[in-house]
Amino acid sequence: MTDSSPYSETARSAPDTGSAERAVAAVWRIESARIVGALTRMVGDFGLAEDLAQEALVDALRQWPVDGVPRNAGAWLTAVAKRKAIDRWRRQERLDERVALLAHDLEQEQREGRDLLWDPDAVDDDVLRLIFISCHPVLSKEAQVALTLRVVGGLSSEEIARAFLVPTATVQQRIVRAKKTLSAANVPFEVPSREERAPRIGAILGVLYLIFNEAHAASSGPDWMRPELSDEAIRLGRVLAALMPQEPEVHGLLALMELTAARFGARVDRHGDPVLLADQDRRRWDCGRISRGRASLATADALGRGRGAYGLQAAIAECHAVAASVEETDWERIVLLYEALGRLSPSPVVELNRAAAVAMATGPASALLIIDQLSSSGALRGYHLLPATRGELLRRLGREEEARSAFTVAAGLAGNDRERSLLERKARGAQK
Repeated sequence: MTDSSPYSETARSAPDTGSAERAVAAVWRIESARIVGALTRMVGDFGLAEDLAQEALVDALRQWPVDGVPRNAGAWLTAVAKRKAIDRWRRQERLDERVALLAHDLEQEQREGRDLLWDPDAVDDDVLRLIFISCHPVLSKEAQVALTLRVVGGLSSEEIARAFLVPTATVQQRIVRAKKTLSAANVPFEVPSREERAPRIGAILGVLYLIFNEAHAASSGPDWMRPELSDEAIRLGRVLAALMPQEPEVHGLLALMELTAARFGARVDRHGDPVLLADQDRRRWDCGRISRGRASLATADALGRGRGAYGLQAAIAECHAVAASVEETDWERIVLLYEALGRLSPSPVVELNRAAAVAMATGPASALLIIDQLSSSGALRGYHLLPATRGELLRRLGREEEARSAFTVAAGLAGNDRERSLLERKARGAQK
């Protein structure tokens, strides 16, 4: 081992460079939130903690191909980062009691030859604090998403950039600016008080929901869905549910994501083109995800505080998940759930979805009245799904020319290549 390595026990054989890089990536994806959270608690600065962790990663990429992967790789990275913190403070001539104590603890751990251990409860607290910091309201939504995926999810800037189809430099700039903003705002590394927690939880869930929605229907680019993003959102949702088991909306959102993602395998054909709900092979739906989603919804309900917006959406997804076909779906219940959602969290998108459910429950004519009201309000101007839904209703009513026009407008508004092609085909198919 080189002098800077904190442990002498390594994997049985030294891996090659490629396998070491894969090991670093895997460890970072799993352990990054705990590492950055523990470092933030120790050094008192979130931005510095993330920088130290990244520097430790660079050391791992250099050393692990030579020395092998440490038995406790997360502890290795944390210890290296702590030593780098000490070196920084020494260079800045700030060796106060905190630094001395940190150095003493690290040296004692090495002398005893034991792994760097942490209290599991404290780790959970650190990760929870990290999630609240990443979604702090002083940050823009774009910054919250980037920071959450980077420091809680463990994704690299390149992975985030690929997922959202933006330049890597843009993601890096958002992360750097977010850290500077948190520092300038002197945001404490703590879980907010009970009074402040509710709106902050809403922001956290909103970030996860945004990430998942981008996975469910990509806003732009060549692919209709981005399953890798949905996997990450669900993983973070599970972490949050474990950390906050008494919050029903956390379980509600996790249920919604699981139940929705259960249909992903049937939502595209072998060419990657969209397959709409009525045409999906339900045998390809993921029964495991459906079971987990229903269990999460049951957990939310068992807390006895009623369903929130995510719980209601999860209940709608459950109606689809348990139905043997589109025709056998309980559309009347779905309409009622959308009405409840509209009262609890009113939005024109909810009304648009309610209209689609009404069309299935009572027919396209009554649904078209809702759509026309939305159109006249201007609330969804520029949103491609409004004319797309109107086109479907008009087609069912036999008004082919109007349907063609609606689908053409929708295609012009769609940002996703696959969805645009589908709408263009609909426009051609609606012609007599």
